[in-house]
Amino acid sequence: MVIKLKHEIDLKNYQIRTDLAIEELENKSNPLGVSKSYYEINNIKVTNVKLDKFNTLEKKEGNYITIEFRDITDTDNKNQVEEVLIKEIKNILKIMHIKEKDSCLIIGLGNQLSTPDSLGPLVIKDIIVTNHLYMLNSLDDNFRRVSSFTPGVTGQTGIETSDIILSIVNKVKPDFIITIDSLASQSIERVNKTIQMTDTGIHPGSGIGNKRKEISKDTIGIPVLAIGIPTVVDASVIVSDTINYMYKHYVFNKEYSKKPQSKLTFNNIDYLNKNIKITKTDKTNLLGLIGTLNDEEIKELIYEVLTPIGYNLMVTPKEIDFVIKKLSYLISSSINKSLHKI
Repeated sequence: MVIKLKHEIDLKNYQIRTDLAIEELENKSNPLGVSKSYYEINNIKVTNVKLDKFNTLEKKEGNYITIEFRDITDTDNKNQVEEVLIKEIKNILKIMHIKEKDSCLIIGLGNQLSTPDSLGPLVIKDIIVTNHLYMLNSLDDNFRRVSSFTPGVTGQTGIETSDIILSIVNKVKPDFIITIDSLASQSIERVNKTIQMTDTGIHPGSGIGNKRKEISKDTIGIPVLAIGIPTVVDASVIVSDTINYMYKHYVFNKEYSKKPQSKLTFNNIDYLNKNIKITKTDKTNLLGLIGTLNDEEIKELIYEVLTPIGYNLMVTPKEIDFVIKKLSYLISSSINKSLHKI
């Protein structure tokens, strides 16, 4: 790490581990080739980012839809998120010019033996497949022709996942593909609480630095809709986020202690949702030199501290076993209801 005068850090070697376009957009100031819109309903935020081919995010041209929510473990919350997800899946299929009777191949990417990476295979278990009925001329008009497959990961098969998919496409000849995969985030708050959809395809493993061959219309030859949920973050992200929470906690307590009502309550108020203005002086008072660094510089510093000693681990929440099952059913149910008239 190079710390220059005025505490400037050289960021050229820092690789942001995120699969989310919205996070890359947040990391750029005044990016070019980007249009963005959003709406909110029932505490669910939907952001639509459209990139042209000249965009400065260095991502593929296309549409990136991000759905952010607080919880899906409660039935009412799950139903509300599902309603939004179905709507957005149908919308992006229209953008991709997918017709009502076009056949679909659904691919569950990931490793079923690794819980945070098992989203894709778990989704496939609950997908309504109908291709065999189509072959028997027994497919009801309310159902689309759908087939599914779980290719595993290259470390298990020794074969590039995109090559396996291309072989199946050449045999089954679907009109379009939907892939489901676990992603990586650069924010604790988005883990297991965000869905990204894009019509640009996917690079399996890119968020954890294990980028495989692209799965997209360019490589497969038919439209690819990629759906993913971030289930892991870097340890360096957790540390840097915690430092930001420390700032907020410090400033909130400093201001709140001056108010009379502070003497009537316990000090366990959720300060994250408060409108807290953190000054550079506050940061310096709390953390000295580190407090003079901006968010990206802090992440770079922590990354460079942890990576050489092998401690920049990929981390997932302790309740991942429970949540991944809820999320997989949310995705499979939404896909079924988007593709079929049920």
